[in-house]
Amino acid sequence: MKVFKYIAFLLLIAIIGTAIYISVQPNTFEVSRTRTMKAPAAVIYNNVIDFKNWKDWSSWVEADPNMKITYPNQTKGVGGSYTWEDKDGVGTMKTMEAIANAFIKQQMQIAEFPASDITWVFQPNNDGSTDVTWTISGKDLPFGFKAYNVFTGGMDKQIGPHYERSLEKLDSIVVAEMKKYSITVNGITNHSGGYYLYNTTSCKISELESKIDDMLPKVIAYAKKNHINIAGTPFINYMKWDEENNAVIFSCCIPTAEQVITAEGDDIITGKMESFKAVKTTLKGNYSHLKEAWETAMAYIPKNGLEFAENGPMIETYLNDPTNTPNPADLLTEIYIAVKEKDTIE
Repeated sequence: MKVFKYIAFLLLIAIIGTAIYISVQPNTFEVSRTRTMKAPAAVIYNNVIDFKNWKDWSSWVEADPNMKITYPNQTKGVGGSYTWEDKDGVGTMKTMEAIANAFIKQQMQIAEFPASDITWVFQPNNDGSTDVTWTISGKDLPFGFKAYNVFTGGMDKQIGPHYERSLEKLDSIVVAEMKKYSITVNGITNHSGGYYLYNTTSCKISELESKIDDMLPKVIAYAKKNHINIAGTPFINYMKWDEENNAVIFSCCIPTAEQVITAEGDDIITGKMESFKAVKTTLKGNYSHLKEAWETAMAYIPKNGLEFAENGPMIETYLNDPTNTPNPADLLTEIYIAVKEKDTIE
């Protein structure tokens, strides 16, 4: 009998000791992970700010594909939220604050546990990558929550690996999304032509991109400085393309509402393009796919009973600006190649 009393006494001591140990544990917790992603902050932010995207990279969903997820009318931006249900009960997440492309604050509630604060910080780097820091924190933790932490190894052990895996998946998804592109041959159309300002040069094909980056802003700046009404999106007019000799002659152009008389000796001059029949091709995606888009357009012409118009325009029009289009997959470029139908040839 004494043995049982002794064992009971030891158990009581152990229980009291455990209770004391739990009660002196910190009343707060914080778990944070950072990953450097090769993507602009805006692209990553645009994914994270909409809860409908989370299922694609959440490691919790990966571990439990049967998790039930419910979306309200608003899932994006401040006020956006979603709800999930799994073996641990029902959880909710809501976005409380946001600074575009820089910061997100959210609140998470799981079952009867205290609410936790979630923050995302997006820090751009000089090389175009972004440091993404994801943090969860809580305070005023009750005894039961601290006991749960003690017996499960702590919040960092529970959440840290999930954050690491989720950030890894988010990284791969964002990079893959940026690489998406499509090429569509829209067919024959009539290009309206019109007046435009331009500068011209010749260079090696390998130097083309850097030349455009230097020349096109000068035409746009000239128009703005002289209060000239820009009547459309910038375009490149190719007069010669000689791959054998690695040579190209081209003009960087912006359309104008009317003829502009430029001063003699200006590098920027005015021109007029007559309307012409063209095969139109649209590239949605990074400019690195322009070569493929041109090859697709060129191949379409003879296959469809058409011929290239002698000395006809061959232009590349940029429908949006890469400086305010962070995701290259959203860039839009239209190619127009002047053609004539074979039955009109004498």
